[in-house]
Amino acid sequence: MRFDVKRQLFARSERVKGIDFHPTEPWILTTLYSGHVYIWSYETQSIIKTFELTDVPVRAGRFIARKNWIVCGSDDFQLRVYNYNTSEKIISFEAHPDYIRSIAVHPTHPFVLTASDDMTIKLWDWDKSWKCVQVFEGHSHYVMGLAINPKHTNTFASACLDRTVKIWSLGSPNPNYTLEAHETKGVNHVEYYPQADKPYLLTTSDDKTVKVWDYTTKALIATLEGHTSNVSFACYHPELPIIISGSEDGTIKLWHANTYRLEQSLSYGLERAWCVSYQRGKQGIAMGFDDGAVVVKMGREEPAVSMDGSGKIVWARHNEVVSTVIKGGDATLKDGAPLSLPTKDLGSCEIYPQTLAHSPNGRFVSVCGDGEYIIYTALAWRNKAFGQALDFAWGSKDNSNDYAIRESSTSVKIFRNFKEKSGGLDVGFHAEGLNSGVLLGVKGQGGIGMFDWETGNLVRRIEVEPRAVYWSESGELVTLACEGTFTSSFFTRDYMQDSCWTC
Repeated sequence: MRFDVKRQLFARSERVKGIDFHPTEPWILTTLYSGHVYIWSYETQSIIKTFELTDVPVRAGRFIARKNWIVCGSDDFQLRVYNYNTSEKIISFEAHPDYIRSIAVHPTHPFVLTASDDMTIKLWDWDKSWKCVQVFEGHSHYVMGLAINPKHTNTFASACLDRTVKIWSLGSPNPNYTLEAHETKGVNHVEYYPQADKPYLLTTSDDKTVKVWDYTTKALIATLEGHTSNVSFACYHPELPIIISGSEDGTIKLWHANTYRLEQSLSYGLERAWCVSYQRGKQGIAMGFDDGAVVVKMGREEPAVSMDGSGKIVWARHNEVVSTVIKGGDATLKDGAPLSLPTKDLGSCEIYPQTLAHSPNGRFVSVCGDGEYIIYTALAWRNKAFGQALDFAWGSKDNSNDYAIRESSTSVKIFRNFKEKSGGLDVGFHAEGLNSGVLLGVKGQGGIGMFDWETGNLVRRIEVEPRAVYWSESGELVTLACEGTFTSSFFTRDYMQDSCWTC
């Protein structure tokens, strides 16, 4: 799977034990082993607020954005609440007779859950002057983590060093059931799958593994092995099919959430990884380490989308595909104004769509992702063709059923009318990407080769690295859009003549 990992914040500090995203501001909250708490702006790369709470570790902290508060729990047993705008202390009290390990804030009710080394979980109601309205007992060791089920917010999960995860319901003092999650070591972290289509949760342990569970059947779905030390956390990316795990081995590992294959391993040189937070509906992931915090953006904010020549649009919401139609002629609309359009669910896709593209005549839509491609009919969303591919490109308007795929850096294949052309394409260099059009564009090694669909011959190699290629309706002009420049070429079957402009 291909996705960008862009660093938004690299902040050195004392050991970060707790981390949280603000839901609307470009801020993260970090709670430190030193007893300090920082609010960072990952836009300006600066600390915008400091709280010197105590001289013992602050292991957990959360924003309560609807009240402009932060809530923090520490090793002096205190739960502290501050207004992050005014720095006013709202309340401070002893919440447990031992260290506070984890905090969860209910998304709609005025509730805060706390977990402690006293082996209990407590529910606090801030509308009742922070009264403890319920105690959950049943664990036999330190309770390390809490997670509220995003699909059923009346239930939550707890992770414990007694090697179990317990599922609870608000209002009931006894657990609904217990998962014997890890056989030999305690459970450090628990996290729910954030979407509606899978009843899954993740657990991590000092046994160096991440486990994926179905919480309805209590079945173990997968065990992810690859870390070389205790695994501190794991979570699902809120938009991409990725599981992110962090360990005391200092690495962050990215796993495919469907195949459970290890896709990438990252190291930021900040020693042991301790905590994680993500933004629902966005791309940000924040991680805390021994020597600081990192915020990265994975993937892109905009969805995979395609529009045909008549204004029909398809785009992907995770694995679901939606369509709409843009109709011109409304002279009252201004450039850049948002459109309110009715949408129609087309269906789902077997792979996670990273690109969508209409065929030139609009009858088909290609989906590419996860190293595979599928061609669907645009109206009924029926499977027409499929196969292995890293990239996909359609042919010209005159040959709408022609396409090419890139299987690897050394293999590009052309299909004429959905049938593979014998012999493949002799590219002559390492292929890194494809572009659709009258000529097939093959990018690689600092340039782009333009190939004839019929003969497979190289018409011209241009020594630029375009981000996009645009052909005119006539098929005689092509523009290569590059970083800061664009190149326009006049094409006939005999030659290509080009000019370059800087913009």
